[in-house]
Amino acid sequence: MRHVVQPGQPPAERVQWVEARGRAFSFGLDAGVSLLEAVRRGFAAEGFASGVLTIEDGALEPFAYVMPALPKTPEHAAFYSDTFRPAGLTRLKAATMTFGERDGAPFFHCHGIWTEADKRVSGGHVLPEETVVARPCRANAFGVSGAAFVAEQDRETNFRLFVPLAAPRAAVADRRVFALRLRPNQDLAFAIEDFCRARKIRQAVVRGGVGSIIGARFEDGRIVEPFATEMAVVSGAVMPHSQHGVAAALDVFLVDHLGATAEGRLKRGDNPVLMTMELVLEDAHDGAGLVGEEDSS
Repeated sequence: MRHVVQPGQPPAERVQWVEARGRAFSFGLDAGVSLLEAVRRGFAAEGFASGVLTIEDGALEPFAYVMPALPKTPEHAAFYSDTFRPAGLTRLKAATMTFGERDGAPFFHCHGIWTEADKRVSGGHVLPEETVVARPCRANAFGVSGAAFVAEQDRETNFRLFVPLAAPRAAVADRRVFALRLRPNQDLAFAIEDFCRARKIRQAVVRGGVGSIIGARFEDGRIVEPFATEMAVVSGAVMPHSQHGVAAALDVFLVDHLGATAEGRLKRGDNPVLMTMELVLEDAHDGAGLVGEEDSS
């Protein structure tokens, strides 16, 4: 499997996690408000300070983002491009976000794909401080109570990254969940499956999912060769499988460091994490909210 050497020593623990409670909800994003503030308001109204969400068919102006890029120094295995600030209205096709805290204040980690005013299709890492909601739209969110995503310095990658930490339970939440951060150089699907098998979780919903993988291999045979990507999960589930016990199905979008975008279902066992992957795993062993068949893969 593909492997990228990181600047720091890899800790033995490859999955950082906290068990918590969670609940799904939706809310509107008001026009004329920064994306960060609009998301904060939506979570706060439901009593949550952390969680994940997805947005479809949004519009942003002004808008700022960065793309994955090759490293400029040995301090990182990959890095970010200079900031892009496209003129005019940017139409968001899809975005997945982890909402949490950095330096004691609300913050998010968001990857998306969009069409800019000049019709150019692009994607990348949305900058919270410089992005404003241009038209009202809706977000589908999943809040966590008893855990929070907090930005901390990561010695392995030399980046400040969201990690799950235990937090006081506040909001009413009705599902058993796990807030996860996956470390580099482990297959995304296999890591999720291993985590579920170790806890006897037979069915689960993958909520959120923001991070990066080393290129990409899709189920339909397509290959993304450039190794530095910004990736997000559009939808994901873990289902029972007679041979493997469980199998994860992950539909994603990504942009690579050459600017190309791709979408599709990832091939299990051939998509290692590059820097990080944040997600919330909802234990749905009773089958609530899941569709699929035995032996899905």
